[in-house]
Amino acid sequence: MSKIVNGASLKPRSGVRPKKIVLLLHGFGSSGTDMIALAPHWQDALPDALFLAPHAPQRCRMMGSGYQWWGLSGLAPSALAAGAASAAPAIDAFIDRKLAEYDLSEADLALVGFSQGTMMALHVGLRRPRAVAAVVGYSGMLTATTGLAHSAFAKPPVLLVHGSADPVVPVAALHMAESELRRLGVEVTTHTSYGVPHTVDPVGLRLGKEFVANAFRRKV
Repeated sequence: MSKIVNGASLKPRSGVRPKKIVLLLHGFGSSGTDMIALAPHWQDALPDALFLAPHAPQRCRMMGSGYQWWGLSGLAPSALAAGAASAAPAIDAFIDRKLAEYDLSEADLALVGFSQGTMMALHVGLRRPRAVAAVVGYSGMLTATTGLAHSAFAKPPVLLVHGSADPVVPVAALHMAESELRRLGVEVTTHTSYGVPHTVDPVGLRLGKEFVANAFRRKV
């Protein structure tokens, strides 16, 4: 199993020992250094949170300085499901280490992803032994729900945000994910950012911050 050993982070603004963790999972060919840029916009609402934005374990050959959770060669459902499953153990091990390090539980953890990182946030978030506080997915998709319908599984609240003009992952992926998650009994909130391409716009950024802050309050 590949191991996550590095990345970017931002300590709690309050200066206290972390009471919450927000795990930021970057997209294909990107890095934790890019993804941590979201954190300063959220600190006012989450002053006691540690923001962690690890690099994926694999170097992305298509992007010289970037990383990938797995080699993304297409959007065929079977390939996406296999890729997410192969990358999940490294993220789960990283989560386990960080929760133990700070004596926290899944209730103190939010998963936030962008694009391929959203695929991982949803895959891992739905399969942890206990529900995380929230999952936020930007410009991504749900890779697979194999086995979930026939078992008791974690059902964290999910926010999905997608640009209507996304040329990389079509906005239809949001509607498909919403339908499937609702069928499985997961609480889903969605927002379409009209005219926005494959990125996170200011409205989506604000909605994500509010969603995570509210989810943590509900877990208290």
